[in-house]
Amino acid sequence: MDRESTKDNALTADLADKSGNESISAAEQANEVHSEALNRLSQHGHKYTGGRRRLVQALLDANQPITLPEIVASDPGLTQSSTYRNLDVLESSQIIRRVIANGDHTHFELAEPIVDHHHHLICLDCGTICDVHLNEDLERLVEQELSSVAASRGFVPSHHSMDLHGLCPDCQVPETGSRPARVPPRPSGV
Repeated sequence: MDRESTKDNALTADLADKSGNESISAAEQANEVHSEALNRLSQHGHKYTGGRRRLVQALLDANQPITLPEIVASDPGLTQSSTYRNLDVLESSQIIRRVIANGDHTHFELAEPIVDHHHHLICLDCGTICDVHLNEDLERLVEQELSSVAASRGFVPSHHSMDLHGLCPDCQVPETGSRPARVPPRPSGV
């Protein structure tokens, strides 16, 4: 399955998950996301400028974590310097979040609960990040186990995130080939 088909299927799944049915249109979802972004920015004393709206739309259209260069490339009206400053404002207003992966660039995505709770598959070779959703029973079990571990140590959790690191299909060793040229070490810290 190509990357575009994967993105389209993920968007359909996200829309179905968020609405409880598949009848919500992409335009309706975009309106909800932009309305939430406006509310969050207003609560933090910021305006929802045209540049910030375009940036949020670029992340919504990507439907997966993307890098600053990918964001700027997706919309010719976005400049790197303004986009970087706006990413900071959107992050501090809890509209977007950073996803740390191996590679040269940090990835950005819309934050929860603007988008549904999900986890990531991160390729150690090329840095590709794919969103994955666990079924409700498994997600509930993970949450219970993590809460139990936290409680046993006197820790009060607010949320959880899981990233599974490995090799994407494009970076895996073909049966007749050799090991990929590099597998970078896991990043330490943020």
